[in-house]
Amino acid sequence: MGETLPAGAKAPADPAASASAETLVEIAGLSRRFGALPAVDDLSLDVGRGEWIAVTGPSGSGKTTLLNILAGLDRPTGGSVRVGGVDLAALSSRELSAYRQRTIGLIFQQFHLIPYLSALENVMLAQYVHSTTDRGEATEALERVGLGARLGHLPSQLSGGEQQRVCIARALINHPPLILADEPTGNLDAVNEAVVMRLLADLHQRGHTLVMVTHAAAIAARADREVRLEHGRLARPAETAADAVPTLTEIWHLLVEEQSSVSVARRGVADLLSEGFLFFSEGKIAFTDHGHAHAAAAVRRMRLAEVLLSRTLASGGSECGGERPIADGFEDQVCTFLDHPTECPHGRPIPPGICCLRPVEIAA
Repeated sequence: MGETLPAGAKAPADPAASASAETLVEIAGLSRRFGALPAVDDLSLDVGRGEWIAVTGPSGSGKTTLLNILAGLDRPTGGSVRVGGVDLAALSSRELSAYRQRTIGLIFQQFHLIPYLSALENVMLAQYVHSTTDRGEATEALERVGLGARLGHLPSQLSGGEQQRVCIARALINHPPLILADEPTGNLDAVNEAVVMRLLADLHQRGHTLVMVTHAAAIAARADREVRLEHGRLARPAETAADAVPTLTEIWHLLVEEQSSVSVARRGVADLLSEGFLFFSEGKIAFTDHGHAHAAAAVRRMRLAEVLLSRTLASGGSECGGERPIADGFEDQVCTFLDHPTECPHGRPIPPGICCLRPVEIAA
């Protein structure tokens, strides 16, 4: 492209040669203010190479601002951001454009496809901006996301899920080491959400680093790590500690399955309230959306373990809720292996996961 980087900076085209083997993104004391309003406030965070990070938090917590800074679309007010060893603050606007082309793949909630270009042409346009077009490579990228039969279709002729898959193919066409996704399933129904999440999981398995903004706790649970922002700062990690799982499953059984009440004095309830898993609604304890998703996931892992042990050991095992749960992140594989059971051996329902949806022929 002809761009030159500042003296001492390393080109981001090959991050493996310019950063440690462990860390791709290094954020230190990052701040971004809009007038007197701090969108990001003294944020420090490292993202490992090949890691999948889910960034969550309420609206206005700084999630999209963080993504825009990582993409080189916005500049910080203070602190530093290094990606692949490159200090983004040291790059000119022209150099930031080259950085985005070489290093970043962007996936948005709004698809941002050119309406008068076909799916193939939209992907080839991303190639053209980077260097030169390659029709065969663009075709292969669309085939990889199940759109080999939709190459000549305009965006208006594609479903929302198909348009998002075009965006994924476009984001990947230049083989970026870092993929930034802003609510990538926010406009999709459950079936298309499952298809897109499978594609993102496949990218993660192939070694891409993903930073994904999402409001959905069930989507965030698919990532390696959840980073929650509140008022532009890191909040207490939202992941459920192992010793909280029994409490979550007990409360799930009472609130969701038995439709009974739970006392605030019950052991563990105060901690779950403070962590945002529970709240008061009309004088009663109830799950927040975030807590509901985490509790359902905990119950699912516990009851899948019971089914697995029951079938492999041909015994009833421990009392209901007494088995050690399936390790977080492996539940879909176990569920598929067991052919998606709907009940534990004791007759209690198993909350379904994304893998339990009716299989979709994504190439249709």
